[in-house]
Amino acid sequence: MSRILMVTGVVAGGVGRHVEQLTRSLVELGHQVVVACPPVVAARFGLVDAGAEHIPLEIGSRPLPQRDRRSVATLREAMSDVDVVHAHGVRAGALSVLAREGARPALVVTTHNAAPEGRLAAVVHRNLDRVVCRGADLVLGVSEDLSEVARDRGARDVGSAVVPAAHPEPTRSRAEVRRELRLEDGTPLVVAVGRLAPQKGFDRLLDALVAADTAPGEALLVIAGDGPQAAALQRRIDRAGLPVRLLGHRPDVPDLLAAADVAVSSARWEGQPVWLQEALAVGAPIVATDVGGTRQVLDGAGLLVPGDDPEALGAALSAVLRDEVLRDDLRARALRRATELPTAADAAEAALTAYRRALSGAQTRDVD
Repeated sequence: MSRILMVTGVVAGGVGRHVEQLTRSLVELGHQVVVACPPVVAARFGLVDAGAEHIPLEIGSRPLPQRDRRSVATLREAMSDVDVVHAHGVRAGALSVLAREGARPALVVTTHNAAPEGRLAAVVHRNLDRVVCRGADLVLGVSEDLSEVARDRGARDVGSAVVPAAHPEPTRSRAEVRRELRLEDGTPLVVAVGRLAPQKGFDRLLDALVAADTAPGEALLVIAGDGPQAAALQRRIDRAGLPVRLLGHRPDVPDLLAAADVAVSSARWEGQPVWLQEALAVGAPIVATDVGGTRQVLDGAGLLVPGDDPEALGAALSAVLRDEVLRDDLRARALRRATELPTAADAAEAALTAYRRALSGAQTRDVD
């Protein structure tokens, strides 16, 4: 059995749940897993409870030379007795490249996100991505566009990551959720989930409601998640009188999705969105922007609109809310697609296959 070092920085829910799920599955298969990450990540995602040994490691949202040198030293020591390193994200991946000496241990890096908006942030991301592509034995993209970027940047070997959802069962009925939200009878419920940050496009979702002229009483949009845009979004909701409620972080997302008349993703970019997989599992009708890996995840089980067209998003939302036959069709398609999605066991087997592939590549280069 292998000893595997997982590396990650501060991550949002989807990446954190993926690391936890992969850790738990690999441990259950008899492998030893060490996770180097910030303590807050280990605590939030229960990585020690999942069976991992935890090494505290600080990876921030921006480069800091002194801290990064300490992180490289910590990783170099952690790498001394492992077979494979699996880093998640370009920051963790770049530090892992710098920490590795020679061709061993084998290094796999999963890229989970496209470059952020903002010129400086995009430049930093691009440079870190180049370090990853030059130094990793295998780069796994969570969407085909990320895999294509890795190929263009000269990655030695490129593959596709498998990111399954946990598919937790709802614990409350639709009626209970609606009562908690104080929804009047007949008012449709629209649910969106995600970090309140530019990538998720919630500003465009508000644009879509304005474009569709959605009035209070015609629908209620609830957004489950927290993040840096919370205050700005709330100000705009209040100023325009939009039928939107920010719920903050919610541990009951499956309940919300099961009660939804429509689940909507307005993201500017997505990988393999876990929450949309959860929406499929409970049969929620889905409207989503056609970005990143969303089309791959839905595979015909939702209505897709261009990523930069709030009017099209608003029109699609209105169409689904007004057409019961369309909603029923989307529910049936969602449930069918859910049966085809990868499982945690599939993800673990894909990871082990990737590790063997990376080990083979590392050994070949070591001989050369």
